[in-house]
Amino acid sequence: MSDDVPLPEYPRPQLRRDRWSVLNGWWDCAFTPAEQEPETWEHRILVPFSPETERSGVGRQLQPDETLWYRRRFAQGREDGRRTILHFGAVDQSCRVLVDGVQVAAHDGGYLPFAADITDALGARTEHELTVVVRDVSDTADHAVGKQRLQRGGIWYTAQSGIWQTVWTEQVPDLHVAAVRLRTPGVTTGAASAVIEVVVDPSADTAEPVSVQVRAGDLLVGSAEGPAGSTLRIPVSAPRLWTPEDPFLHDLEITLGADRVRSYVGVRSVDVGPDAHGMPRLRLNGDPYPHIGVLDQGYWGDTMYTAPDDEALVGDILAMKDLGFTMIRKHIKVEPLRWYHHCDRLGMLVWQDAVNGGTTYRPWVITTPVASAHLRLPDRWHGIFGRKDPAGRERFLRDLDAMVDLLRNAPSVVVWVPFNEGWGQFDAAAVAKRVRLRDPDRIIDHASGWHDQRAGGLRSLHVYFQPIRPARWWGRDGRALVVSEYGGYSLRLPGHRYPEREFGYRHMASREEFTAAYAELHRRQVLPAIGRGLSATVYTQLADVEDESNGLLTADRTERKPDPATVRALNAEFRRVFAAAVADRRNG
Repeated sequence: MSDDVPLPEYPRPQLRRDRWSVLNGWWDCAFTPAEQEPETWEHRILVPFSPETERSGVGRQLQPDETLWYRRRFAQGREDGRRTILHFGAVDQSCRVLVDGVQVAAHDGGYLPFAADITDALGARTEHELTVVVRDVSDTADHAVGKQRLQRGGIWYTAQSGIWQTVWTEQVPDLHVAAVRLRTPGVTTGAASAVIEVVVDPSADTAEPVSVQVRAGDLLVGSAEGPAGSTLRIPVSAPRLWTPEDPFLHDLEITLGADRVRSYVGVRSVDVGPDAHGMPRLRLNGDPYPHIGVLDQGYWGDTMYTAPDDEALVGDILAMKDLGFTMIRKHIKVEPLRWYHHCDRLGMLVWQDAVNGGTTYRPWVITTPVASAHLRLPDRWHGIFGRKDPAGRERFLRDLDAMVDLLRNAPSVVVWVPFNEGWGQFDAAAVAKRVRLRDPDRIIDHASGWHDQRAGGLRSLHVYFQPIRPARWWGRDGRALVVSEYGGYSLRLPGHRYPEREFGYRHMASREEFTAAYAELHRRQVLPAIGRGLSATVYTQLADVEDESNGLLTADRTERKPDPATVRALNAEFRRVFAAAVADRRNG
C-alpha cells in the first residue's frame, strides 16, 4: 500500500478485466452550507477514507446541513469501440457526480456500489475534472444508517460520510458483460456430478452468443455457449466442493464478443434440514455443519469503516480461522467486495446483515424483550418500530434487493439477516419471503435477536443476561436454533487507547480472568446446548470498537485478549460435540 494511493487492489474480484485504473489518493475537498458551491477548497483528503477519520487528513464531521465537495483531475481519452465506466464502491449518503461540469450520475444509499458510463462526457479531451457532491444527514432521517450516530456512545459509533470505498475506472468494449449470476443448486457431499448455472447479462440487446469455460486449476472441466441473458447449465463431474476446510474455487472465463472477463465459483449448497434424530440443523453440502461464529462490525480505529489496507481485511479473517471459528457475522454493514473474496478463497462462512434504518423508535420496543425472551411484538405495527413512512420501507427493500444481488455470487455468504433486534424492523415474514424468491439458495435469519415472527430458517436468539438454555419445543417448526449474539465480555489492556466511557456486558480485570470466564461460559452453557438443538453461535465480538472494549482483539488488532489455545480448544470441542449430537448412533 502507498500513502499516495491507498487500497490499490482490483476492487471486483468476481468480474475481472485487464484495463482499469484506481482513482484513490489525494483529492481536493471543501465543506459548505447545504448546496452552496465552494469559493475555496480548504482541505486535501485521502480517498477513500471518510473526512471524519484521522487517516483522511481532514478529521472533521460533516453536518446534516452541510455539503461535502470532492474534486480531482484524471487522464482518460476516448477510444473507438470502447466505453469508460466510472465506479464508486460506496459514498455515504447521497451524491451527485460530475465530469467536466456535466452530471454523469446521482446515487442515494451509503453502503452499496454504483457506476456510470462517462464516455460521452469525456468528449475529445484527455484531461478531465471529476467532482463529487455529497450530502449526509446521518441518523436524523430514516435511510440506512447502520450503527452510525452524530452523538456516538455505547453500541453506536462515530458517523461517517462521503467516499469510503475505492473509486476506479475501467475500459470495456461497446458490447460487454454487465453482470454475472451464479448458482450451484442441489449439491451434496459425495455427489458424482454438479451443475453450475451461469447467467450473463449483456450491456445491450444482442444476438451475440456468450461462452463460459470452467476450470479446476489448469484442467478444463466444463463449458457452454448460448444466448446472453439465458441460463447456461454446465455439468461438472466429480466436483471438488467448497467448504471452510477446503475452500476450492473453480475459475470461469466468460467471453461476449470482444469482452473477456474472469470470475470464479464455489460449488456448494447450504440449507436447514434434519439430522439423524430429526432435529433441524444448519447444513453444508447436505451434511450438518456447525457455524461457530464471531460478530464483526468492520471497524478500524484511525480509518473507521474503511480498512487501512487489503492486508487488514485478510488479517481479521485469518485471525478468526486461527482461533477455530468457521463463520463471521458481518454486522449492520456491507464490506467492499474484496473482503468477501478473501472469505471465499480462505474459507470463512459469512452471515450478512442488512443495514438498518428507520426513525427513532420507542426504547421499550428494544429493551423489554431483554427481560422476557418470549415477548414477541407484531412488526406490522410499523409506528412503534420507527417504520411508519411507506417511502422509508420501500427504500429499505430496494437496498436489501441490491445487497442480495451484489453478494449472491460469493460462496462464503450463507445466511441473510434482514433485521437485528427490532431496529427498523417491519413485516419480517414477508421480507423473508421476498429474499427467498430473490435468492433461493441461502438461509434466512429474518429477525436476529427478538421480535421473532416465526419465519425464515432460523430461531435466532441474543443471550447476554440469561443462561443459554434451549427450550424443548424449539425446533418443532423446522427452524434451526442459533444464538446469533452472546458473550460481550470486556477487558481493557494496558498500552491501548480507550475512551472514558466503557460498554460491555461483563467486565474483566486481566487476561487470565477473561480466559477463565470465556471458558466457563462455553463449558457450562454453550457445549451442553448443542445436544438440545443449538446449531450456531456468534460471539460478541471480533475487535474493540470505540466505547466497546468487548473484542477478542484490541482495536488495532495487535493483541488477543483470551488465551488463544483455550479458544481453539473450545471451538474444537464444539465441533466434536456437534458431530456426536447429529450422528446416527445406531450405525456408530
